[in-house]
Amino acid sequence: MRYVSVVKADAYGHGMPQMVRRLMQSGVDYFAVANVHEAADIRHMGKGWPILVLSPLLPEEDNYLVDYDLIATISTHEEAKRFNALGHKHNASIQVHLKIDTGMGRLGVWHTEAHALLATIHALPHLKLAGIYTHFSSADTDPAFTHLQRKNFQAVLQHTDTSDLLIHADNSASLNSLNDDDLFNAVRVGLLQFGIPPYPNSILGDVIVEPVFSFHTRVGIIKELPKGTDISYGRTYRLAHNSRIAVLTAGYADGIPLELSNSGSVLIHGQHCAILGRVTMDQTIVNISELNHPIAPGDRATLIGRNKDAEITASEFSNTAATIPWEVLCSITKRVERVYLAAREI
Repeated sequence: MRYVSVVKADAYGHGMPQMVRRLMQSGVDYFAVANVHEAADIRHMGKGWPILVLSPLLPEEDNYLVDYDLIATISTHEEAKRFNALGHKHNASIQVHLKIDTGMGRLGVWHTEAHALLATIHALPHLKLAGIYTHFSSADTDPAFTHLQRKNFQAVLQHTDTSDLLIHADNSASLNSLNDDDLFNAVRVGLLQFGIPPYPNSILGDVIVEPVFSFHTRVGIIKELPKGTDISYGRTYRLAHNSRIAVLTAGYADGIPLELSNSGSVLIHGQHCAILGRVTMDQTIVNISELNHPIAPGDRATLIGRNKDAEITASEFSNTAATIPWEVLCSITKRVERVYLAAREI
C-alpha cells in the first residue's frame, strides 16, 4: 500500500517546509497538493518524490507540469487535450491521474462517463496515465453513501487495465472502511498524519494518534472588574460578580474563531478559563476568578493542546467553534509564530 501524503494549505497550517522535510525522512511515497505553486515549493526541497496536483490547473499554469515534473489531475476531455498539446510542445510525456466523480459532485469525470475519457487519454500520445482516484464526500457520517461511492469506483476499475497505476480513494476519514478485496493500492492521508482524528468520535476505531500541533497565546494583563461590567464589543457579556480577568494577546486575526465568543475556554495553569464577551481582533478576555494558581503577564494560555494535566483537542476546539478541524488549522494566521520542537521536547 502506497502512502500519498496530502500537504496542501501549508500542510494544514502546520508549516509545509518543516512538515515536508520530516515526511521525506519518514518514507512517504507521494505528495499531494492543491495547486502548482505548492507543488513547486516541494520540488525545490528535493527531487524523486512524485507530486500530484489535486485541483484544476489554470491554462497559464500548464508549464509548471514540465518545469517541475508534476502530475496533473484530469477531469475533462478539454484538460486531456490541453495537456497533450503541452507535451507535444515540449516533446515530453505529461503524467496524469484521472479523477472519477462517484458522488461528490465536484472535480472528476462522472463515473458512468469515465471510460470515454480513459479512451481519450490512452489515444493521446503525450499523456501517460499514472493513476486513477476518487474522493468520498461523507465518509465520516454516511457509511451507506460511502459504500455506494466505493461501488461506483470499483465498477470503473473492473473494466479498466489498472496495471502499474496508482489507485486511491481512501483518506483520513475513511481508512477503516478500506476492504481487502478493493483494487486500491494507495491511501491519501492528510489530517491524520499530523495526529488529529478527522472527527471527535472518529470512526477509525482503535487507531491512537498523538497530535504534533498545539496552539497557545499568553496573558497580557490582569485586572479586577466590578459586578455589572459589560465585556468587549457589543456588550454581549455582563459580569454577574466582581471578577478577575486576563486579557490574552491573540484574537481572531491570529485564528481564534469569533464563534468562541462567550462559549470557548482556554487552559491556564491546567484550568479551564472561560472566554468572556466577543473575541476581538488582537485580544481575547478570559475569566480567571476561579484560578487557584498565581498568574502573571506572560503566562501561557492554551487554546489547543495540553497544559499541565488538562487538554483541549483540536476536535473539541472546532466543535465549540461550530466548525471542523481543517478550517481551524488553516485559519491560524501567519502572524502566529511557529515553533518546531524535537520529539523529545514535545
